[in-house]
Amino acid sequence: MATYVLVHGAYQGGWIWQPVATRLRAAGHTVYAPSLDGCGERAHLIRAGITVATQAQEIAQLLFYEDLRDVRLVGTSSGGMVICRAAELARERLAHLVFVDALALLPGERVGSIVNRAAPYETSAIATGPTKADAERRLFADLTPELRAWALARYTPHPIAALEAPMELDTFWQQSWHATVIRCMRSVNPPETHQRRAAERLQASWHELDTGHYPMLSATEALTQLLLA
Repeated sequence: MATYVLVHGAYQGGWIWQPVATRLRAAGHTVYAPSLDGCGERAHLIRAGITVATQAQEIAQLLFYEDLRDVRLVGTSSGGMVICRAAELARERLAHLVFVDALALLPGERVGSIVNRAAPYETSAIATGPTKADAERRLFADLTPELRAWALARYTPHPIAALEAPMELDTFWQQSWHATVIRCMRSVNPPETHQRRAAERLQASWHELDTGHYPMLSATEALTQLLLA
């Protein structure tokens, strides 16, 4: 049986993985789906200084303190950046990296140079994110009304530095990884060109799902089967 650590993206928390985690556990696997600092049920702790690097350190520490090995580390959306950095910090504990419609930036790159964000955004000194109305109309548009309401009730702004600061990596792209890239065909961001670049650089297996940016909710069974493969 495998161990999965599922890392969410912006405006999310570990909650977004609930349908997939339930299926993986039912198949006998060990699953962790933590909420990153300042996100999900930890949104009340949002503050200056939360970055991709600090969130990645959390994931690396989770692997250490839970003594997890041969981990399948899965990241979606901006969680792709987190698993890249966490992989550098905990390589010896990893078996496979999976990027689910995810960002995988090179050192010094910024999300804003890759992702075409739609307005309006609500931004403060510590957090940023689409308005609730925009999230309902655009981000969660392909979900069923029931799932859309469930997700919208849990949506939270994201720590701003974790989305706007340049990517900090040391040797990730110089190392060899066992990796998979899963692109969601109805999703605008991250662009296909960005995801194909990651797949080529990582020599990763490539899969596509005919769904939007939240396949863990809109194509739960199909995504689960890819994670089990």
